Amino acid sequence: MKKIIFTLALVFAMGAVNAQDEGGLKLGINAGIPMGDIKDTYSLGLGLDLAYLWPVADKFQAGIATGYSHYMGKEIETGFGTVEVEDAGFLPIAATAHFSFSDNIFAAMDLGYGIGVAPSGNDGGFLYQPKFGYQSTTIEVYAGYKGISLDGGTFSSVNFGLNYKF
Repeated sequence: MKKIIFTLALVFAMGAVNAQDEGGLKLGINAGIPMGDIKDTYSLGLGLDLAYLWPVADKFQAGIATGYSHYMGKEIETGFGTVEVEDAGFLPIAATAHFSFSDNIFAAMDLGYGIGVAPSGNDGGFLYQPKFGYQSTTIEVYAGYKGISLDGGTFSSVNFGLNYKF
């Protein structure tokens, strides 16, 4: 875990050193429908996104991303009573890549680590998030799949988001 955090800190530091005026900041929100391992225990995922991207080539940008992802636990009937599942939270730290197929259509990918912040004992895991969407000069609207691979399963959701580009 220490090696992962050190590597991510190094990536962020190098990004700050290489910052240029043509970079772009994005701030966004997203909502997700839990799937797979968590669909029966979590009802909704909500998140905030923050990213900074630098142009790498024509129609291609790369950068860093973070934010917060929160999954709301359900009340589950067990036959012996009702159990309330604790909410789960993750702080994603990721590298991000963005490719524009045209002025309005794009695909993106975030890869990194989702640091577990809730509930107690959530150690986090490998984060992957492919996205596909529509963009204008100031707004992005996208659909994507977010997965955080943990030791005991995967937190996964189909997400819909909106980003504002500064």
